[in-house]
Amino acid sequence: MTDFDYFIVLAEMRTGSNFLEANLNDLEGVHCFGELFNPAFIGYPKTERILDTTLEDREQDPFAVVARIKAHDGLCGFRYFHDHDPRVLSACLDDPRCAKIILTRNPVDSFVSWKVAQATGQWKLTNATHAKSAPITFDAPAFEAHLEKLQSFQIRVLQALQRAGQTAFYLGYDDLRDVDVLNGLAAYLGVPARLSNLNKKLKKQNPEPLKTRVANYDAMQDALRALDRFDLGRTPHFEPRRGPAIPTYVAAAKSGLIHMPLRSGPDIAVAQWLAGLDGVSTDNLQVGFSQKTLRGWQQNHIPHRSFAVLRHPVARAHAAFCDRILLDGPGSFGQIRATLRKVHKLPIPNAAPDLAKPTGYDVAAHRTAFIAFLKFLRNNLSAQTSIRVDPSWAGQFTLLQGFAQFMLPDAILREDRLQSDLPALATQIGIKTQADVPPTAHAHEGWLAAIYDATVEDAARDAYQRDYTIFGFKNWG
Repeated sequence: MTDFDYFIVLAEMRTGSNFLEANLNDLEGVHCFGELFNPAFIGYPKTERILDTTLEDREQDPFAVVARIKAHDGLCGFRYFHDHDPRVLSACLDDPRCAKIILTRNPVDSFVSWKVAQATGQWKLTNATHAKSAPITFDAPAFEAHLEKLQSFQIRVLQALQRAGQTAFYLGYDDLRDVDVLNGLAAYLGVPARLSNLNKKLKKQNPEPLKTRVANYDAMQDALRALDRFDLGRTPHFEPRRGPAIPTYVAAAKSGLIHMPLRSGPDIAVAQWLAGLDGVSTDNLQVGFSQKTLRGWQQNHIPHRSFAVLRHPVARAHAAFCDRILLDGPGSFGQIRATLRKVHKLPIPNAAPDLAKPTGYDVAAHRTAFIAFLKFLRNNLSAQTSIRVDPSWAGQFTLLQGFAQFMLPDAILREDRLQSDLPALATQIGIKTQADVPPTAHAHEGWLAAIYDATVEDAARDAYQRDYTIFGFKNWG
């Protein structure tokens, strides 16, 4: 007795899925209905109806087709590629009664085979005497795009199965010629039937080595060497994922502009500018949004624009250090400060200094303390400390990813261009009377200017490698 109601073969073009389907259909009590959710046809090219369902019926209600698959005699299923009807994929991946068969092939082989099939028009071969072949020219950018799609799809499937606590039956292209492996698949599906031999109707197309099928074989080798197969050039990151932080958003009192703050950025200056647009004080700005009230704001402000502002990592880390750790004003983290002093041995004075009139705390002490804080940040952002990664110093890219869970900002601006970019953004929604953009520098940026050097810059780069890479920050000084 099978534990499954139906199955899905997760594959791609030119991976041997037709051959796998033919062998599945040779198992008594098993039937595969082709590419049932291909956007261009239902099941197979030139087929108008499957399971008493037309293409138009399927478009209206794909889940009715899945229900018919379940209700059909025996164990039935279909082949699914990454560009097939996306409505079906999530439902199948989440359903433990759907057996998952994952078929893969060397992506270079499948890509070349795909291009050869496009060139010859031959997608299946049942008689070797009718085989067609034509050398193709390897297109590196097209292959990279193809590979990105395949990997994204495979990662999505893998993560969905992991989160659901499910497993799949994995097959490689070469496994398809092993009858014992296919019988292992039958055992996974829970059907008693077994294959005595492989289906011989379909023949392998283009069995020649790649060198004879690719006209620019040497160029293809060079292009493939340039691909980082193991993603060695990635910037590791272990920051916790963030939510959209909607309660922190700040909207103008009347105008259709809303700021999505990246903490420790030029928030005060931006708030003053937003208030100035409508001739009000910052107390009149709209804050404390929820998802519901934010949707209402969006509906009531047409047109509207949302924006976030990037600050250089050195300046942003320094702002976080001063506001949250070194000083004891509103918003400071006294407990974290104590832990940094006691556990991480940061050379921070026991009593918060007055940076306006320092006593016993000078530029040299500030430089030492700030560099120590940057080294702490490197460990903190790499999940090597017990202290939370606070939004005040979390990576800006991580924060933006969190925003994207609800909405993306229309514009990602940079602090050093706000004098021109904020008025330009306001102009887009018809605001003619412009307010001056106040100075954006942090209140204690003078202390940063006094201590900044290559050592400070290098420590910040170690902590914020991903932000530097993604946003292309130059040295701060």
